[in-house]
Amino acid sequence: MGERRRSVRNKSFLRGCVYFNKRRGALDCLIRDLSDSGARIIFSDSVSVPDVVDLYIPQKERTVRARVQWRHGYEIGLDFPASTRTQESPPVPAIGDLAQRVAQLETEIASLQRMVRRLRREAKAASNEDAA
Repeated sequence: MGERRRSVRNKSFLRGCVYFNKRRGALDCLIRDLSDSGARIIFSDSVSVPDVVDLYIPQKERTVRARVQWRHGYEIGLDFPASTRTQESPPVPAIGDLAQRVAQLETEIASLQRMVRRLRREAKAASNEDAA
């Protein structure tokens, strides 16, 4: 079977982030092959992403709309439609996304603080038992 790609992909080892569902969903990935017309990305786990995503490449400060061409295990092949190949901008999270993320982090912080207080009480109780 002959090569079907429109351009040669260069081997890479770049960190990336795949955004989907109007940037409400995000998954970190590793970009292994990259060209002007597509990329091969790898996830640390088997994931399910929609057929159209935005791929953000922080090192290049580039975001590209991409269409999933193939899926195999932890790997996904992306095609960059011609209309989006020159889009050069980092993702700008929407205000609602930031507010949601801040709320999630505040909830996580409160949960961690409760856990620390509980562990301190348990440690104190254990040390009192050892002293007695």
